[in-house]
Amino acid sequence: MSESPWLRIGWRNLGRNRKRTVLTALGLAVGFFAVVFIVGWSQGIMVEMVESATSLVNGQIEIHDAEYRPDRSLYDTIGGRDGTDVDALLRAIDADVSVVAAAPRVYAGGLISSGQATLAGMFMGIDPARELTLSRFLDPLVEGRLPEAGRNELVIGVEMARQLSVGLDDEIVVVAPAADGSMANDLYTLVGIFRTGLVELDATFAVMPIDTLQTLVVLPENRIHEIAVATTDPWIAETTAARLGDVLSAGDRAVEVVPWTTLNPAMVDYVALGDALYFIIIIIVFSIAIFGVANTMVMATYERRREFAVMLALGATPRAVRAVVLHEAVALGVLSLALGAVMTFPVMVWFHTAPPDMSWAVGDVTLMGALWSPSLRVEYDVPFWIVSAIALFVTALLASLLPAWQAARVPPADTLSGL
Repeated sequence: MSESPWLRIGWRNLGRNRKRTVLTALGLAVGFFAVVFIVGWSQGIMVEMVESATSLVNGQIEIHDAEYRPDRSLYDTIGGRDGTDVDALLRAIDADVSVVAAAPRVYAGGLISSGQATLAGMFMGIDPARELTLSRFLDPLVEGRLPEAGRNELVIGVEMARQLSVGLDDEIVVVAPAADGSMANDLYTLVGIFRTGLVELDATFAVMPIDTLQTLVVLPENRIHEIAVATTDPWIAETTAARLGDVLSAGDRAVEVVPWTTLNPAMVDYVALGDALYFIIIIIVFSIAIFGVANTMVMATYERRREFAVMLALGATPRAVRAVVLHEAVALGVLSLALGAVMTFPVMVWFHTAPPDMSWAVGDVTLMGALWSPSLRVEYDVPFWIVSAIALFVTALLASLLPAWQAARVPPADTLSGL
């Protein structure tokens, strides 16, 4: 006997008790929605954290002298004591198809004072035009403007400004060891205040034009400590770094090209942990759903035991009866997936393109050097959606195994006689 008639019967049987069918399908649909949304939201959190960690200050790739890390000495500039052709280096980096921005930097440690207050700080010399295309911590400033090249001007974080009790146009004394062995010092005007949301940065960093800092610490203009690089996607940083390493190593410069995955391995481990938990979420959600679906199908099978008895009495095999119940489960899966798609995808599109801001309820969160502004942003993961859809069908089929086994074992004579 062909199974095709039982498939049609299985589909038609879903319409016998439409309320029960819809409620059962909704159970699976809600499970599908919960899995896709929770995982999409988790991925959205991780994407925002990675973007924040790599775009706030650092960039996706850092290029240093081979001896610069981990001590980050003032003397370990790219190209060593002879320096390098910074413009040529930047052109070589900008030529890579995956690079969207590159900015040179100079660093120095020292003291910053105003009145009776003195703090230890990290001075950062930047090219303002290039820096604004790469990082976000100076755009926009809380107050003031960016410092101008060739002038003794700087910007500091809000926490440093608070601790020094200074405001715009106040004068600040800077003291730092210079590359020639002397102790450099000069007077600077505060022209801007920034806020990153990370207290350690807002209390530590003082930013000035790169030529101004080079003059202070007696470094020629061809000596820089770092070039920060932004890529089109944080997750291609490793391949881009390897490609840049090959290009830059072709010259005499001994450089180290380091992706953010090397600089922040804790963030990589956190993302990997999240990926590992996704399938656990699927198992938990659909394991809960399977009991509700199985209970409903067992009750439906019990109510239809006389129907199954008639089928068996007319010559249907137990296998055919089981096929009817299993095909009902397949039909239920199709209906559940359709309902789940209707529930899920409009919400996913909405929360991906215009995620509701939740910072009013939670506030900004700092984790592993990244600043996360809570929102309901979700990310698309089509392969995971397919896995979730398969899990939905597997759940429906597993829930139907016991009812199918019971239906095939209905004794026709006893059931039809009313025993």
